[in-house]
Amino acid sequence: MDETEFWELIDAAREAAEGDPEEQADVLVDRLLQLDPDLILDFARHFEARYNRAYRWDLWGAASVLLDGASDDAFDFFRCWLIGQGREVYEGALHDPDSLAELLGEFDEEIDGDGEELGYAADEAYEQLTGTVAPDLGIAAAPAEPEGDPVDFENDRVLAERFPRLWDRFRE
Repeated sequence: MDETEFWELIDAAREAAEGDPEEQADVLVDRLLQLDPDLILDFARHFEARYNRAYRWDLWGAASVLLDGASDDAFDFFRCWLIGQGREVYEGALHDPDSLAELLGEFDEEIDGDGEELGYAADEAYEQLTGTVAPDLGIAAAPAEPEGDPVDFENDRVLAERFPRLWDRFRE
């Protein structure tokens, strides 16, 4: 599975689920079940690589603005959700986290920003298809600390200055 096929699966599942992240995970599992186990593992590698790549302080700060605070777990689930938004939103957020103010449509804090189930979709599909737990993907783990310069999530002034467009759209 190449990168384009990975993103096509993500996009098709999101569209079928009409943007609901939990439904998107269910649709994704169903679609992954149509593939052979090696392709499911390829999908999992693509997902994990992007998940690890998004382990950055600036994205955590953006998540904190969007979610009005983001714990470790909330940021993990946010990164899964961000992947689920598709290539344009994901890459745009990595390039400039503040650009999420323009890249995102409607954002419901109760539904959006939490893609926990998306993070388990490949494992669930693999286990359903093979009856065994997915093997180690051979992907390097995320670093112990996020990349970049730390952001003070507790300081609204710092967040508003660092993410002015997100702050204006989602917090004021």
